[in-house]
Amino acid sequence: MKNVAVIGAGTMGNGIAHTFAQSGFKVQLIDINEISLKKGVETISRNLDRMVAKEKITAADKQATLDNITLFTDITEGVEYASLVVEAATENVDLKLKIFKQLDEACGEDTILATNTSSISITQIAAVTSRPDKVIGMHFMNPVPIMKLVEIIRGYSTSDEVTNTIMELSKTLGKVPTEVNDYPGFVANRILMPMINESIETLYNGVAGVQEIDTVMKLGMAHPMGPLQLADFIGLDVCLSILNVMYDGFKNPKYAPCPLLVNMVRAGKLGVKSGEGFYDYSESRKAENVSKQFQ
Repeated sequence: MKNVAVIGAGTMGNGIAHTFAQSGFKVQLIDINEISLKKGVETISRNLDRMVAKEKITAADKQATLDNITLFTDITEGVEYASLVVEAATENVDLKLKIFKQLDEACGEDTILATNTSSISITQIAAVTSRPDKVIGMHFMNPVPIMKLVEIIRGYSTSDEVTNTIMELSKTLGKVPTEVNDYPGFVANRILMPMINESIETLYNGVAGVQEIDTVMKLGMAHPMGPLQLADFIGLDVCLSILNVMYDGFKNPKYAPCPLLVNMVRAGKLGVKSGEGFYDYSESRKAENVSKQFQ
């Protein structure tokens, strides 16, 4: 398996492409938006520059990684020779189902189809294909080139052979694959998102301010960043989407998103990506200034 196609050149997609390419795979990075493709490659190049500056790789390693990546705007053309396709499009179930129907038609019958979804059912996605045994979840963590964990999610029909192949493949990327079963939120987000949501509820109820909540969790619980800062980093729209998937899947009110989170997403305050969330990022991408809304 040396040819890997990645669908989507956004934050997760370009990180996945970077990781495979740096490990020697030929990567076909696919996005219907040429501007997104250009930005994705620029991001990969900047991240490689940081690694060169830290002497983790050489300039030759950087160039070899970039040379391993080919860009496509057409899915059918991009997946023609792929042994594995990793979908990393927006966390929208209708979009993912549409993409997997297209991939099923365009890919060879032995091609494994993986999704980077952080919450959507692998079984549901696999059901729109003619190869449910070859559909699997590969949930990488952000930032992909740095974070070691990959959640490997088996759908109802995912075969042992495909699961073992993807587990071993993840290890060749220098990752630590962890197998989980197909339930809403899997493991990472089933535990993480209720914590983030409860942090937002704590702010919403006036128990403490933004920095105070994050300070308690960083210093008291040894978290590398506070939950509100982390929510901004993930994207509040993504957090809302995952919570809605879990709420719909379990019908349990403990997963119901906080009204404050809902309103912030409606207002376009999505965190780092929009320049403002719980913190203001207009001057720095670091969470240094609390948004005026919460001062």
